[in-house]
Amino acid sequence: MIVVTGGAGFIGSNLVAALEAREAGDIVVVDRLGRDRKWRNIAKRELADIVPPEELFAFLERNADKLSLVFHLGAISTTTETDGDAVIAANFRLSLALLDWCTRNRVRLIYASSAATYGDGRAGFDDDGAPAALARLRPLNLYGWSKHLFDRRIARLAATGAELPPQWVGLKFFNVYGPNEYHKDGQISVVLKNFREIEATGRAVLFRSHRPDYADGGQLRDFIWVGDCVEAMVWLVENRHVSGLFNLGTGTARSFADLAAAVFGALGRAPAIDYVDMPATLRAQYQYRTEATMGRLRRAGYTRAFTPLEDGVARYVRGFLAAADPYA
Repeated sequence: MIVVTGGAGFIGSNLVAALEAREAGDIVVVDRLGRDRKWRNIAKRELADIVPPEELFAFLERNADKLSLVFHLGAISTTTETDGDAVIAANFRLSLALLDWCTRNRVRLIYASSAATYGDGRAGFDDDGAPAALARLRPLNLYGWSKHLFDRRIARLAATGAELPPQWVGLKFFNVYGPNEYHKDGQISVVLKNFREIEATGRAVLFRSHRPDYADGGQLRDFIWVGDCVEAMVWLVENRHVSGLFNLGTGTARSFADLAAAVFGALGRAPAIDYVDMPATLRAQYQYRTEATMGRLRRAGYTRAFTPLEDGVARYVRGFLAAADPYA
């Protein structure tokens, strides 16, 4: 049995689909479906159970002898969230409790960290999991800090030889895009945002740069197709000897202008982009560049190539966003 917290969310539901396709065993989703269309993310899946988060540990205790792996992807992931107590409860203390449970019960744990832990990037994007290396990072927002806090705790435990789950992996996801993100409202990828703008008005909207060293639309991100993230996670399932903290991006930064051009290209249209001022509230915590260093995952044995931006965007736009059924 495999448990996926956040399994009805964006990355989680794509992972669940891949696990089902590979006949990985009974799959249990831990999530809240709410009153919107989030349920459609898992509507095609065969599931052993859907468990609300408040019942997670009771479920784990009842099924401890059946469990082989927990994917912990559930979190408050809104980068503009300001309720520190809620974020720490959901993103840090729950993760600590789950780590403790998996350690005591010898269950493997793979969890979601974030590229938001790198802050403005001045300390680089090296996924060195040593406590001293992590101490140099300065996340810019509450969400990034909460993820960084857990990374630092598990790194400290590993460095001091404390007992940990038989496999533990933290994945620093960079800018993921792909199907099943439709419920995320203001946190959707720029691919989906631009697609909706182009369909409605024929034009895409991007932020102006507020730094002289970056052109408008020239801000850089490591955009990664969700299918590439899923392939890496499935590889980790199959390679239980691999533990540690790893980046999960492509290793290549591309501009938002490149991304918008790829959406227009997938639609067979010439680019038409409008630039607007970035809200003042975002400017102090805005990352102008992210780019994963991927050497550690490669050295661990992962060899699969990552999908080029134009190919991934075309797959998303033509295979999902422009299709009658946009769900994976």
